[in-house]
Amino acid sequence: MGFFSALDISASGLTAQRFRMDTITQNVANINTTRTENGTPYRRKAVIFEEKSVDKPFSEYLTESSQERLVGKGVRVARVVEDQSPFKRVYDPGNPEADEEGYVLMPNVDLVTEMVNMISATRAYEANVTVMNATKSMALKALEIGK
Repeated sequence: MGFFSALDISASGLTAQRFRMDTITQNVANINTTRTENGTPYRRKAVIFEEKSVDKPFSEYLTESSQERLVGKGVRVARVVEDQSPFKRVYDPGNPEADEEGYVLMPNVDLVTEMVNMISATRAYEANVTVMNATKSMALKALEIGK
């Protein structure tokens, strides 16, 4: 793996985790949104990652020699999906959004889950920063060898 490949992989991780943190922030910001444009409460969103493709079909990997090492190209956001878990029902008869029984449908966003996901995304982001710094440090040490 080359120097620039390591930086590219870490940079893709930074970008993906930043997008994940932005999505989590959007979930937390809409934790009390009872009506969206389509008339339903806000649905929690989750980010799905996938490995960046190396632009070869799978059959070519099978025919390559086992001694050749395959290096990934990093990660990317595949898609953002809406959580299909049921909405929370909260008894609030004074709310204008309440049904005949006095219940209001609230978003399916759980603050504790979002905070755990935010901590996980933050740690992954920090790990990618650490890898970039280590790669940079190794490159600088390699340049000092020639002195």
